[in-house]
Amino acid sequence: MKDIIVYGSDCTNCHNTKELIRQVAEALGVAADIREVTDTVEIMRAGVMSTPGVAVNGEVVHAGGVPTREAIEGWLKG
Repeated sequence: MKDIIVYGSDCTNCHNTKELIRQVAEALGVAADIREVTDTVEIMRAGVMSTPGVAVNGEVVHAGGVPTREAIEGWLKG
């Protein structure tokens, strides 16, 4: 199972990122626990300076803007 955190300020791009990750995980048949963190201190502690940010299994893999479907597939397959 992939542990995924979407870091953001509860914005539209953050919601879109979370939903796109959910869709891609479902399409690939990958089990994923997808959470959203909106606390500014936690976001900064993770090292995310631009939101939405995404961490997969504890590693920040994306920051700023909605990631592409291809990028998400790479994170989930890796």
